[in-house]
Amino acid sequence: MRSILLHIHEDDCLEARFQAALDLARQFDGHITCLQAIPYEFGVPGDFYGTAAAQMAMELRKEARRLRDTYEARLGKEDVRWEWYDSDGSAARLIRQHAPLSDLTILGSRNPVGAADNPSRLVTDLVGELRAPMMVVPAGMKAFSAEAPAMIAWNGSTESAHALCGAMPMLRRAKQVHILIVQEAKDEQRSAFPSLAAAEYLSRYDIEAEIIEIPHDRDDKVSIANKLLNASEMRGGGYLVMGGYGHSRIRERVLGGVTRDLLKDPAIPLIIAH
Repeated sequence: MRSILLHIHEDDCLEARFQAALDLARQFDGHITCLQAIPYEFGVPGDFYGTAAAQMAMELRKEARRLRDTYEARLGKEDVRWEWYDSDGSAARLIRQHAPLSDLTILGSRNPVGAADNPSRLVTDLVGELRAPMMVVPAGMKAFSAEAPAMIAWNGSTESAHALCGAMPMLRRAKQVHILIVQEAKDEQRSAFPSLAAAEYLSRYDIEAEIIEIPHDRDDKVSIANKLLNASEMRGGGYLVMGGYGHSRIRERVLGGVTRDLLKDPAIPLIIAH
């Protein structure tokens, strides 16, 4: 995790993901690339709406400059390497531009704009598009340690395998690794890679993982996402590694049902890869 992308936007999760980026950079001797997008649209010059849009753009630039000055001053006092990119346009476009040569992209779990109780639109836009994993950070997180117990949400899919491989630098430092398997009805299971295969893969890197089976049926009132989070909390999980899709392709559309539920307001950071 030497090359870390950090999304900069003044929202509920900014401070949490800023601290996570600092912690990771220190633990992995990494470099933080701060990405700040300034999205707005211009109207037709000369008309009322064009003038209003231009004035709004000036205010957005002023606020963006204030935010940059604040965080650059803070970064200057930290013992990490960093750089800053800002650009007009969408955050998703800026992240896609820089992500190919990065090891991890850090995003917030809440929407930068819009309803805070829905999964982050930025995260859902980027799932499946980035090669390296994303870290989705909840607003209340104060610090991140790669040595904390690691949880792996395993459903035997290619996506969960990619997430496991992408998180290996963290997993190799974790003091405990738990593979969480939600046992569903046979017709809903995706078992391209059984849990034992995941444990064997980790063992080649001298990681001893515990396999934990969690029962679930269609009439269960507790969702799969909550069962995963509850199992993680019981074991003091520091983060949850997961594939970018849920357990049923029919329900997915753009994002899997389990993934969507986990993203609504996760209690711990999610490491997601497609």
